[in-house]
Amino acid sequence: MQRKAYVPGVALLVALVAGCSSGSGNEGTTTDSKAGVPKAAAAPPGRYRTLPEPCRAVNKGVLKDMLPGAAELPEDQKAKAYAGAAELTYDTDRRVGCRWKDEAPDGTRRLFVDFERVVSYDPAVSDDDRAKTVYGKKESAAELPAPKDGGKDAPRPGGTGGKPGTPNATPSGKPSAGAGLHVQNQAASPGTQPASPPASAAASSSGPPATTPDGLQPRILTGLGDAAYLDDALAASGSAAQRRTVTVVFRASNVIVTVEYTEQPTAPNAAAPDSQELQEKTRALAAKLAELFGE
Repeated sequence: MQRKAYVPGVALLVALVAGCSSGSGNEGTTTDSKAGVPKAAAAPPGRYRTLPEPCRAVNKGVLKDMLPGAAELPEDQKAKAYAGAAELTYDTDRRVGCRWKDEAPDGTRRLFVDFERVVSYDPAVSDDDRAKTVYGKKESAAELPAPKDGGKDAPRPGGTGGKPGTPNATPSGKPSAGAGLHVQNQAASPGTQPASPPASAAASSSGPPATTPDGLQPRILTGLGDAAYLDDALAASGSAAQRRTVTVVFRASNVIVTVEYTEQPTAPNAAAPDSQELQEKTRALAAKLAELFGE
């Protein structure tokens, strides 16, 4: 029997054709139209990845000034008062806080410091932009009066919630007890004895009117972080002395810092705590905390 000749080149050609045929079974599939197109770059992360230890962020000299009653305590109680109490938190890289309380014969003072590191979970939104949004909501919630002449860190007409041109409005937007007493006396008929004012009004009449002085109303602050504002609120409950709380909030990149300082006199008929003194101390502390962020 005659054998057929074997041609290597033909065999190789057949193998190549078979390989191409076996790889042509992708009919019906689609290719990625975005293949080869680079993805948009993710928004940059925030400048800060960690937060300061809040109870150690305020130095002892500042605490002595803001909590004067602690100086009279026994050494063990004094150390505890200056140490503060840390807020409960489950992620110290995201939010931390510390509280101090000072009970002195003349009144009670409370100090609160809070650090919040804002993180954006949207790759298209940076941590800084997200922090701007969070800070903006806090500022809006404070309902600061409109700036006078469009300026910042300047006197505001009225108090928070008050209307322009109503200097007797308090930060809560309610008329002061002194103002209410004045209206009540005007309403009395000529020749008659005015009705006795309520106990709370009588107590307040012994001190200055419950107003925030010009230049010290709630306002936007400049020169503190990337953005900042100050709020000043005066509150009274029943026959208790008036309690004033000054709050300064500022943003440093993707971190929002809140400083809250409250003072309430012990005597129910004591004058309202001084706005200027509380604001100066709160702003001074906020400025020191801003240094922790290079601001």
